[in-house]
Amino acid sequence: CGPAHWGYALGCRGRGPDEYEKRYSSAFPPQLRARMRDLARGMFVFGYDNYMAHAFPQDELNPIYCRGRGPDRGDPSNLNINDVLGNYSLTLVDALDTLAIMGNSSEFQKAVKLVINTVSFDKDSTVQVFEATIRVLGSLLSAHRIITDSRQPFGNMTIQDYDNELLHMAHDLAVRLLPAFENTKTGIPYPRVNLKTGVPPDSNNETCTAGAGSLLVEFGILSRLLGDSTFEWVARRAVKALWNLRSNGTGLLGNVVNIQTGHWVGKQSGLGAGLDSFYEYLLKSYILFGEKEDLEMFNAAYQSIQNYLRRGREACNEGEGDPPLYVNVNMFSGHLMNTWIDSLQAFFPGLQVLGGCSFSDVTQGGSRLIFHIYPLLITATKNPFYLHVGMDILQSLEKHTKAKSCNRVPDERRYSLPLKSIYMRQIDQMVGLI
Repeated sequence: CGPAHWGYALGCRGRGPDEYEKRYSSAFPPQLRARMRDLARGMFVFGYDNYMAHAFPQDELNPIYCRGRGPDRGDPSNLNINDVLGNYSLTLVDALDTLAIMGNSSEFQKAVKLVINTVSFDKDSTVQVFEATIRVLGSLLSAHRIITDSRQPFGNMTIQDYDNELLHMAHDLAVRLLPAFENTKTGIPYPRVNLKTGVPPDSNNETCTAGAGSLLVEFGILSRLLGDSTFEWVARRAVKALWNLRSNGTGLLGNVVNIQTGHWVGKQSGLGAGLDSFYEYLLKSYILFGEKEDLEMFNAAYQSIQNYLRRGREACNEGEGDPPLYVNVNMFSGHLMNTWIDSLQAFFPGLQVLGGCSFSDVTQGGSRLIFHIYPLLITATKNPFYLHVGMDILQSLEKHTKAKSCNRVPDERRYSLPLKSIYMRQIDQMVGLI
C-alpha cells in the first residue's frame, strides 16, 4: 500500500509525507543489514548466555530476578506458567534449531548432547498439549532432521555417533501426550495432560480450536519418521472433528468448543487467539504431506474468511470507503462482534503470501506491525518498508525490554552464539532478515 496509509498506521500524520517517505521508503543498504544482523546476534548471545549461566537446567530465565524458573507448583491455576513450563529445560530444547540456522555447528552439537544427556519427560508436570507440541516436540524433530539431512543446508551439523536419540525423545513425549486424545466423544483432545499420569481427573472439557487443531504438522512428521500412523491419525481426526462442527451457514468455526458434546462455547470467529494456527496448519500440512483434503479445507476456510471477516473497500489504498480490516464475527450469523486485533492475528498476511493468494488481499491492520511476518513479506514484495520497521522494532526491544539484572555473565559460562530467553520468543524470527 502507498505511503499515505502506512504513515497513518504508524502515527505519522503530523510529520508529513516527505518525512515518512524519507524514513520508511528509502533503500536499506547492505551495511545497515549487517548492523541489524549483528544487533540481533548480540541480543541472542545475551539471552542464551544468561539462560545457561543463571537458569539451566530449569525451563526459562526469570529476567527480573535473574534466576531460573519452572512450573508453579504452589499455584496449579497459574496456567500462564504451567501450560508452557514442564521441568524439561524448555529454553535449551527450544533453542536447538536456532543455533543450527545461525551456522554454529560446535554450539549446536554441544546443545544436542546436553539435551540427550540431561532432559527427561518422565515428569509430574501437567502441560498444555498444544504448547508441548509446538515448542518441545517440534524442536526435537527439527533438530533431528537438521542432523540427519544429507544436504546439510546450514553447514555441517552432523553429530558423530548420533543414534536418533532426539527422535526417540520426541516419540517418548508424543506417547505421553496421547492420553489427551482418549476418552473424548468427539476425538478433539483434552487441552492438558500430565506427562507421568495422563489426563488429570479434574481436566477441563473445553478447548480452543487453535490448540486442538494445530498438532498435525508435528504429529504427522513424527508418524512419517517412525513409520507409525498413530500420531498423525489422532491429530488428523481432531482437525476433521473441528471442521465438521463448522457452521453450515457461514462455514466459520468458533474459538472454544466442548470436547465431549461438540457444542461451541465460544462463538466468536476471527483470525486471532483461539483460531489463528488452525488455518495456518491446514495450509502447512498440505505443503508438507500433499494431502488434497487439507488444501480443500484451507481453501473453503479462506473463502469464508473473505466473505464474512474482511470488511472495507476492495482496494487497499484506493477508492471510497474505509481501508480493509479483518473483524471478529458470530460464527453462525456472520454478524459483527468486535473489531479488535490481537497480536496473534499478525500471522495471516504471511499465510496469504505462503498460499500464493492475491497480494491485494494482504490488507492493513495494527497487528501487521508485529515483525514475525516480515521475512515473508520482504521476500514477496522487495519493499524496504518492512526492513525499516523491523529495525525499529529490534532497536525498541533492545532499548526497552532488556533486563538489567543479568547484564554480566560469568566468564566461565560464556557461550559463543545466542538463542532466546530474556527477549520475546518471536525474536528468532528476525533471523529471516539476515
